[in-house]
Amino acid sequence: MFAAERRQLILEMVRANGAVSLRELARVVQTSEVTVRRDVRALEAEGLLDRRHGGAVLPGGFTRESGFPQKSHLATAEKTAIADLAAGLVEEGEAIVVGAGTTTQELARRLARVPGLTVVTNSLLVAQALAHANRVEVVMTGGTLRGSNYALVGSGAEQSLQGLRVSRAFLSGSGLTAERGLSTSNMLSASVDRALVQAAAEVVVLADHTKLGTDTMFQTVPTDVITRLVTDEPPAHDDRAGTELQALADQGVQIAVAGASGAPGGDHVPARQQQRRDVPVPGPRRSQLPSGGPSLRTATALGDPAQGAERARVADLRRR
Repeated sequence: MFAAERRQLILEMVRANGAVSLRELARVVQTSEVTVRRDVRALEAEGLLDRRHGGAVLPGGFTRESGFPQKSHLATAEKTAIADLAAGLVEEGEAIVVGAGTTTQELARRLARVPGLTVVTNSLLVAQALAHANRVEVVMTGGTLRGSNYALVGSGAEQSLQGLRVSRAFLSGSGLTAERGLSTSNMLSASVDRALVQAAAEVVVLADHTKLGTDTMFQTVPTDVITRLVTDEPPAHDDRAGTELQALADQGVQIAVAGASGAPGGDHVPARQQQRRDVPVPGPRRSQLPSGGPSLRTATALGDPAQGAERARVADLRRR
């Protein structure tokens, strides 16, 4: 395929989906990610698309949000692996909140196997995934239906969450940076996500590597409130993703990295079969579950643990 043909196909994919990862572009045009990256740079120079960390989006992607049909076809293997690993955090009889999104929908499909679970959600997709689960109670918020992502938003949704307290919240979003935390392109969605966070003792963010380093319009969860990030393994050449993960870990976020080997079609792959890498928290978090709660087993960490302890000591001195 000639360069002009490749670039035309890349442009058509981005226009159709709103955002596409470099990995997916390389698979479709049957070339390397290095070549695709050059093509994306050339198209950006012409003003036809914008580069984002690990992918490409339509111009003006800072405020633009893709609809469910587009999102459901993006990074599907990565989302499956993330959902498999995140499901291992949930124990029998727990009460949790799950926000809207295609990644949280994948998580909900796996939570259907957890007995005695109570799930509070503003997502019709999450509720649908759990509708026929035995011994799983689903509590839906009120609110106004937002058709682009099948989520309930507005004052009704926020008011229904007042006075609620659960062990943890599982949230996704449009972008995640160490500087601002989790963000989204829609004000109403951001407001409900903040209400979900207020109801939880621990906040778990589910975000594939294409969202790392991406900043969108409305902040939902500041970095210092995020307890744990579950993500997938970035490509080896993606230095920016690795840098962003390290920056998040430096700020106290535990990082769990899942292998992108999930089975297609939402089939369950046990979390223990996934590759995992936890980054130890270098300092105390503002919100932690009581001791004895579920936790990830520590494997290979990003960076030297001794360095993490030293960073924690320096941060403590600064606070003093």
